[in-house]
Amino acid sequence: MELKDFIENFAAQFDDTDQSEFTPETEFKALDEWSSLTALSIIAMVDEEYDVALKGDDVKKAETIEDLFNTVKSKL
Repeated sequence: MELKDFIENFAAQFDDTDQSEFTPETEFKALDEWSSLTALSIIAMVDEEYDVALKGDDVKKAETIEDLFNTVKSKL
């Protein structure tokens, strides 16, 4: 599991946010396009791509994309 691939999969859940906005340090909840619906899309993507069941709390606790990546990685 690569951070770069995770960021690409993460970014694919956003329609209007430029790809360049997504880095390991991106505080994703501060993005204009972030919503509870986007959170559900991220949870579904993680389940589909990595076979990991994220909880809402996992998303709440993560500040950056890398934080979320590390949470997913720890559940593999």
